[in-house]
Amino acid sequence: MRVQISAIRSYQYPEVVVACGERQFLDERRDTLLNPTLIIEVLSESTEAYDRGRKFGYYRALESLQEYVLVSADRVQVECYRRQPEGQWLLTASNDLQGTIRLDSVGCELRLAEIYEDVQVSA
Repeated sequence: MRVQISAIRSYQYPEVVVACGERQFLDERRDTLLNPTLIIEVLSESTEAYDRGRKFGYYRALESLQEYVLVSADRVQVECYRRQPEGQWLLTASNDLQGTIRLDSVGCELRLAEIYEDVQVSA
């Protein structure tokens, strides 16, 4: 599902998007979400700079967004940026297969071993 960034009149296509509460859509087609709570992007060599930079800047303009998660595809590394009450973003990261990443926006904790199950990554 695509996400509309109204501030720049753009659409983005995250790997995973979650909306809590009532979902708001652009129109009756219901294929463009306006109020994501959590967005997850899987980083590849060709998208990493964009996902970390300009795309994250676009996402920060979404008032509803509470967490932005970046999952590396070529190494064990998961980063969670969490919006703070004063508008700043706090980074929590893990690069340990025995570790976890907490997603407060949806009330869950993910084990990195499950995220990377059956994925070949560099040591």
